[in-house]
Amino acid sequence: MKNEKRLNPWFWIPTLYFAEGIPYFLVNNISVMMFTKMGVPNGQMALFTSLLYLPWTIKPFWSPFVDIIKTKRWWFIAMQILMTAAFVLLTITIPHPSPELIASGQTPISLFTVMLILFIIVAFASATHDIAADGFYMLALTSHEQAAFVGIRSTFYRLSSIFGQGVLLVVAGVLETKTGDIPLAWQLTLLFTSIIFALITLWHIFFTPKPASDRSSLGEDAKSVGAILREFGRTFVTYFQKPGIWLAMIFMLVFRLPEAFLIKMINPFLVASNEVGGLGLATEQVGIVYGTIGILFLTIGGILGGWFASKVGLKKSMWWMAACMTLPCLTFVYLSMALPTSLVTISIALAVEQFGYGFGFTAYMLFMIYFSEGEFKTAHYAICTAFMALSMMIPGMFAGYIQEALGYVGFFWMVIACCAATLIITVFARRAVDENYGKK
Repeated sequence: MKNEKRLNPWFWIPTLYFAEGIPYFLVNNISVMMFTKMGVPNGQMALFTSLLYLPWTIKPFWSPFVDIIKTKRWWFIAMQILMTAAFVLLTITIPHPSPELIASGQTPISLFTVMLILFIIVAFASATHDIAADGFYMLALTSHEQAAFVGIRSTFYRLSSIFGQGVLLVVAGVLETKTGDIPLAWQLTLLFTSIIFALITLWHIFFTPKPASDRSSLGEDAKSVGAILREFGRTFVTYFQKPGIWLAMIFMLVFRLPEAFLIKMINPFLVASNEVGGLGLATEQVGIVYGTIGILFLTIGGILGGWFASKVGLKKSMWWMAACMTLPCLTFVYLSMALPTSLVTISIALAVEQFGYGFGFTAYMLFMIYFSEGEFKTAHYAICTAFMALSMMIPGMFAGYIQEALGYVGFFWMVIACCAATLIITVFARRAVDENYGKK
């Protein structure tokens, strides 16, 4: 406990949650832009990058073992070391397709097989890191400190999003312009990421506490196979015995359906040429308008969404939040039809859409917390996040092929049609929510 008291939470909470975001955004967002810039067709790109969501979908199957075996601190540091090694290998193994192949837009995804395997390793390590870091946060801090730092951890996770989707894209874009070599630009960008993540890992080895409460949940003398399996089984059985489980599952799978289709095609749409229906932005411009301005308004929307829900409660706020999740998708219909060239116009459209998504997503998060209440709150919330990942993975797998068939205008109108699913499930889900839940 002495080490825990000696280390101010400011020493490790900002860096821990900044580190939590980097691999997630690299695997699920940066990979999309990188493969797009390398000339991989949208169908293949969206399918394989969506499959990278799988570890976050199935992480409840091994999340109990993070509690049962070793300490949370051991797990998140071990995963950071593993991810650092994987980032270095990604830098070394990145393919260098010819400029002619990239320009053709027909670069086969098979050329990136080694990179995809490394992305999968990073994804599994990142999902495990999430479990351990969130558990460590609750163990290393008092309840008062947890409340005091919840905004700090969210802020630094958002900053990692700006770093991953903004700064790294600007770096890659500038390097593309300076070198004229797209593969080399991305190789140097991955090298930069590797160095940053390695430094954060070293910091955590020396500057994270070792709370006495951070130990195996079964204790040193109870780690039999039978005890582990019984503890594991109870987590899942009690989850699927919860009242309203089927409605909750459908809500978690359907509420984000429009965004699940949209998110895989935003970057390809922004960089695609006008001839194929895109906006023709440079990589660094995408980093600014989407990875920075867009994420900033996403964060503002999330903050205001939390404030609004605390004032009126989850039940009353759900309709407003469902509307904010759906109506701003019309901005992409406008962008695809008008094809504006003004960065200000594009930035405003993206800011509106991202603000609406951030505001509306609050209802989704609060519903998962509400549904997870009970004996196994932490483990059950992890299962809810698995459904959240699945809700993004399945639509994303088909988004590229649908876009190739419909074109960008047709695809974005299809997204608008999917908004009906969000509104319909909200009708039923809000009936199951307590009238006062979420109010101060």
